[in-house]
Amino acid sequence: MKTVVSSYRHLPRPIGAAFLFALVAAAAACGGSQPPAGAGAPPGGMPPMPVEAMVVAPKPVAQSSEFVGTVKSRQSTRIQPQAEGFLTKISVKSGDRVSAGQTLFEIDSASQQALVANLESVRSARAADVTLAKQRADRAKALLAVGAGTQQDLEAATSALQTAEAAAKSLEEQIRQQRNELSYYHVKAPTAGVVGDVPVRQGDRVTRGTELTTIDTNAGLEIYIGVPVQQAPQLKVGLPIEIESDSGVVTREKVSFVSPSVDDTTQTVLVKAAVVATKNLRTDQFVRTKIVWSTSPAITVPITAVLRINGQYFVYVATSERGGLSAHQRQIKVGPVVGNDYVVAEGLTAGEQVIVSGIQKIGEGAPVQIVPAGAAGGK
Repeated sequence: MKTVVSSYRHLPRPIGAAFLFALVAAAAACGGSQPPAGAGAPPGGMPPMPVEAMVVAPKPVAQSSEFVGTVKSRQSTRIQPQAEGFLTKISVKSGDRVSAGQTLFEIDSASQQALVANLESVRSARAADVTLAKQRADRAKALLAVGAGTQQDLEAATSALQTAEAAAKSLEEQIRQQRNELSYYHVKAPTAGVVGDVPVRQGDRVTRGTELTTIDTNAGLEIYIGVPVQQAPQLKVGLPIEIESDSGVVTREKVSFVSPSVDDTTQTVLVKAAVVATKNLRTDQFVRTKIVWSTSPAITVPITAVLRINGQYFVYVATSERGGLSAHQRQIKVGPVVGNDYVVAEGLTAGEQVIVSGIQKIGEGAPVQIVPAGAAGGK
């Protein structure tokens, strides 16, 4: 080596640099063929990959269908006037809480008041007619008693009295009826509750068909569900219904009514369920509902543990081999999704260990080591 280096010193600088680089590379290659002193031998195989696993076992799984339901209130009241005219006063606004009997709207009642006043003015004349007819009847009776009158005169006087009394009574009924009509010009709340939208304005002309507002209470709620006629044969009173929101199941109720007829417009069958827990529910709200047809045992696996390859579904099953565990792909047939799990229709049996975490880090036949939840370090 000293001779080579000495010779290198006498070479031109560029050629000498290239020669020295080649010499160093050759020396490194020769030295790399033997392990450094004290270094261990390479391992005999791949170390097991830490994964999480679960032992599959049958558990009760609900067979259900999802529908969109509408919340209805059995105590929701549409307020419509029983009189016609122009609105002169609106005493409430949307969102107000009112009590039963409270005045909500007032309609111009001038013409009705005039009619009542006219009838009342006739009342005194009718009363005078009754008084006169009674006096004549009494006189005719007295004359007949002393032989100065005839039976015919008494009968005529009695008939006149009865006619006058009937006319007076009829007038009283008319006055009572028109006064009752006059009360309709003050629209009052039939029940206590919260005032809904008020689509009318002061000065609007309203009729008996005009909707003035609604009064709702969050009590006595029902869920209305339209079930397609194809699924109608499965319907029966008492089936469980789950009412869901974005935060999860709001309440669980039971079917209380199944319509005997089909809606010819939507080809659905109306299903109702009374709602006991009314928290987070409002009248006319759309909600997700789930009708549970039946419950039966089935094997489920987490969605995150399932691989989809070319339209087929696979899971990794940990099996014992050569004193350790190995991961092997298993094709399965999945059913509906229940929560965050697939229902496994075919491919797994109870007691097998399915790898649920770390599946992206392993392959077919890879050695694995089952660790506690959260220790595998990701999916």
